[in-house]
Amino acid sequence: MSTPPTTSRSDRRRRGGALLWSVATVAVTALVVGVVGVVTATTGSASPTAITGTSLDGKHVTLDPGESGGAATASNAVTDTGDRLEVPSVGLDVPLGELDAVDGQITPPGFSEAYRVRNTGVGLADRADGTVFVVMHSLRNGAIGPGNLLIDVDGQRSEVAVGSSVRIGDARWTVTGSERITKATVAADADVWADEPGRLLLITCLQRPDGSASVDNVVIEATLDR
Repeated sequence: MSTPPTTSRSDRRRRGGALLWSVATVAVTALVVGVVGVVTATTGSASPTAITGTSLDGKHVTLDPGESGGAATASNAVTDTGDRLEVPSVGLDVPLGELDAVDGQITPPGFSEAYRVRNTGVGLADRADGTVFVVMHSLRNGAIGPGNLLIDVDGQRSEVAVGSSVRIGDARWTVTGSERITKATVAADADVWADEPGRLLLITCLQRPDGSASVDNVVIEATLDR
C-alpha cells in the first residue's frame, strides 16, 4: 500500500504566504460551516425523529444522539445529482448529492453517498475559480459508509495517498495532502474553509479503533487537473 499523505496545511501557507483573515471573516466562516456528523450501526428501533438510512453494505444506521439531525433535515439535500465521486485508489465510487450548511452544521442525511456543500465554496462548473467542498459520513459498529474508504482507523489518518486521483464527472483532481482536525476546532479553521482556485476538499469523520464516538475529522485536499 502506498504511503498515506501528510498534512498540506504548511505547504499551502508556503505557496500563498500567511492567510490573513479578519476577525469578522473567521466569525462568519464559523457560523456557516460545521462538522460532519457521526453515525453508528443499529439493531434496535430508532426514535420517530431519528435520521436513519442504509449503509453501503446494507446495514441499518442511525445518526448518533447529539448530532444535528435538524441540520440534516433542513439542508435541502438531494442524494444524487447525476455525478459520482470516485477515488479509484481506495475503491470509492458513490453518487454525489448536494446539501446546504444549516446554522453552523453540515450533516449529510444519507449514509451511502457523498454531498457537495452548496453554500460554501463553488459549484463544479466554477471549480477552476474556487474550492469544491464534499462531505460524507463514515460509520462504526461494522457498517461501511463512503468515508470509511477514505480513512485508516488504526493509523488514525487518511487512507488516500498523495498523488491519488479524485474524479467527479469530467473533473479531475490530484490529492496533495491531508490532515486530522478536531471537530471542536474545524468550523473556525480559516485554512480549511479558504476558497482557493482549483481546490477540492473531501471531509469525513475519523472513526476510532475502540469504536467510541468520533472526535476528529479527516480533511483530504486535492488540486484541479481539469
